[in-house]
Amino acid sequence: MTLLRPAARAALFLLAAAVAIPATLAADPCEPGRSPYKGVFAFVNVNVIPMDREGVLEDMTVIVRDGCIVEMGPASRISVPGGATRIEAVGQFLMPGLAELHAHILPPQATQNLGGEAYNERILFLFVANGVTTVRGMLGHPTHFALRKRVEAGEVLGPRIWTSSPSFNGNSMPNVQVADSAVRAAKEAGYDFLKIHPGVTRVVFDTIAAVASRVGIGFAGHVPSDVGVPRALEVGYLSIDHLDGYLEAVLRDDAPAGAPSGFFGASLVEYVDEAKIADMARRTREAGVWNVPTQTLAASYAAVESGEERAAHHPELRYIPEVTRTQWVNSKNNWNQNAPPPEQLARYIDVRGKLIKALHDAGAGLLLGSDAPQVWNVPGFSAHRELETLVAAGLTPYEALVTGTRNVAAFFDVADEQGTVAAGMRADLILLDANPLTQIRNASDPAGVMVYGRWLPRAEIQERLLSIAAERQ
Repeated sequence: MTLLRPAARAALFLLAAAVAIPATLAADPCEPGRSPYKGVFAFVNVNVIPMDREGVLEDMTVIVRDGCIVEMGPASRISVPGGATRIEAVGQFLMPGLAELHAHILPPQATQNLGGEAYNERILFLFVANGVTTVRGMLGHPTHFALRKRVEAGEVLGPRIWTSSPSFNGNSMPNVQVADSAVRAAKEAGYDFLKIHPGVTRVVFDTIAAVASRVGIGFAGHVPSDVGVPRALEVGYLSIDHLDGYLEAVLRDDAPAGAPSGFFGASLVEYVDEAKIADMARRTREAGVWNVPTQTLAASYAAVESGEERAAHHPELRYIPEVTRTQWVNSKNNWNQNAPPPEQLARYIDVRGKLIKALHDAGAGLLLGSDAPQVWNVPGFSAHRELETLVAAGLTPYEALVTGTRNVAAFFDVADEQGTVAAGMRADLILLDANPLTQIRNASDPAGVMVYGRWLPRAEIQERLLSIAAERQ
């Protein structure tokens, strides 16, 4: 499915925010039988968090058939079909599956010492185990098409996958001729969008943007320093990730020219003019450009502690290979040797939080993403850490959850298929013991997950997690 251009997606986002779809009204297009997983399931006496609006629909029954929600309404009115698997959910909460909009699926060369393709399969399961039922791969490879087909066929258990092209960076795109050919090749190959990395010169970037517009493919990711956020907004990034370039865009007028920016602007924070943030957020909304903040990634680096201390705060590291854990610990220790002073790092996280809140308040779309699996970001687990950082930045739990549900559906132009709980929607669901609208951490311990209509109760999830922990190299 083709991603909408920014202006169209912005209009869809605003419409979705303004119009509440009745939860019992069939939307369209999920047709039983499309999913590789067959069967009928009934969530009985469950509290539904529909995510088309803030609130809870109490004591509902939700019927799923072959991967689609086919009926939903008050438990007193909905009959459970004969032969259905009953999921007794009194006191529990059912919400849409979450999405990770800055994920990474490794290419074959990167998995050679990590167990081969089985490594990616474990990564995909870790997402699902945490209720992440959609991912956007941000560093594509031709093998990812085959992996996506295997997931869609039910051969591999995983989330729905959108995938970028291989990296467009300063080394891979040395001139306009190469860039022109690479954009056309990525479109022809079937990638969903182009991934932009640092180092691309302005003239090459302008070629990428122009050719991408002509052939009908969007681009997302980093904002090269030679491009800058104003130009990124002008040409219509699908999404800017990591808030890359935003601190540079809100510097004081007297900030020294050419000062090194450091980790996504961390070295420039003392020169930030906070009075400029609101205007930059407004311009982002007007451009229809979305943002994937990956705030938990920044917070992990900014934390004043050693790599070993940081690792102790992440018990989910038990699910990644030991060699990867060691690399992450060493990366943090190496960063600490030349990191900005603690007070500067604290201001860095504070300013980023203000950027996130300003973007939200301006109506600029935010999307959930943590950059998993990257340093400290174990797939699935880190999406919940990201939700906590969004709440810490000033969003309510509901507003934070919107970034991983309804906003994602608007971004991909599939609001009639996913992002809310209603009849006619895909059965990508999370069952929770407690209400995440009152405490965001309640979303991080699923009692069960449904993806493509396949039901995974907590016991099955935990059994597989224990197996992954035992298998890690």
